[in-house]
Amino acid sequence: MTRHPTDTPQFYLTAPSPCPYLPGRQERKVFTHLVGSRAQVLNDVLTQGGFRRSQNIAYRPACENCRACISIRVRVDDFRWTRSFRRLWKRNADIVGSTSEPAPSSQQYDLFRRYLDARHAHGGMSDMTVLDYAMMVEDTHVETMLVEYRRRGPDTFLNGRGTGPLLAVALTDRLSDGLSMVYSFFDPDAQSRSLGTHLILDHVERARALGLPYVYLGYWVKGSPKMDYKARYQPQDHLGPRGWFPASSPDDDPVD
Repeated sequence: MTRHPTDTPQFYLTAPSPCPYLPGRQERKVFTHLVGSRAQVLNDVLTQGGFRRSQNIAYRPACENCRACISIRVRVDDFRWTRSFRRLWKRNADIVGSTSEPAPSSQQYDLFRRYLDARHAHGGMSDMTVLDYAMMVEDTHVETMLVEYRRRGPDTFLNGRGTGPLLAVALTDRLSDGLSMVYSFFDPDAQSRSLGTHLILDHVERARALGLPYVYLGYWVKGSPKMDYKARYQPQDHLGPRGWFPASSPDDDPVD
C-alpha cells in the first residue's frame, strides 16, 4: 500500500502532455497530495500560491517555456455589478442554492453527464464513470461543500432548499480568505439562464455573507477561448512572480 507523508508535503512533476488550452504546446504540472490532519492548512497555502485542487491532489502548471496560465481571484468587496450581471441575477431570482456535505448522488451524476456530453464531449473528463464522479466529490481531506441549485419552492423560506429538477452544482472549498470554486456544472438546456455566470455571481455573494474577501476562479489563459469568460468578473487579482497584484479590467460592460 502506498503511503503519503502528511507532515512534510512531497512535490512531483508530471511528464509532458498536450496542452488543453493552447494548440501545439505541451504542459507539465507540479503536484502534491492533500492528506492527513494538515491537509486543510496546506490547501489554504497552496491555493493562495496558485495551486488548484482535484480530489486529494493539489497541482499547478510547471511548463518549461510557457507562463500563459495565470491564477486569478475576484475581489468580493469591490465586485462590479455590471448591467448585464444585474439583469441575469434578476432573471434567476427563482433559483436557490443549498449547501450540503460533499456526497454524490445519481441526480448529480445524471446532470454531470449531460453537461459533459453537451459542453465537453471530447475533453479529458468525458469518459468519467459514476465511480469517478463519486471520487471527485467525496475524496477530500479539506473543508469543502456541494451547492445544489434548484427552483425556489413554497418551503424555501423555511428550509433554504429548492424543489424540482437539479439545475446546477458547484463543488467549492472553504479557505481562510475565500471560496475556491473547484468544479461546477449545470443544465446545458437552460441556456437563457447563463447558469455558469449565475454560479460565480452566487459565490461572490456567498463569500460576502461569510466575510471572505476573495473568490478563487483557478486559471485564466490569455488567448484561450475556453477561459475568456473569467476576465468578466472585476475587479480581480492575478498572481505573478512577486505575489498577487490588481489586474486591469475591461472598459466595456459584458453582454450575456
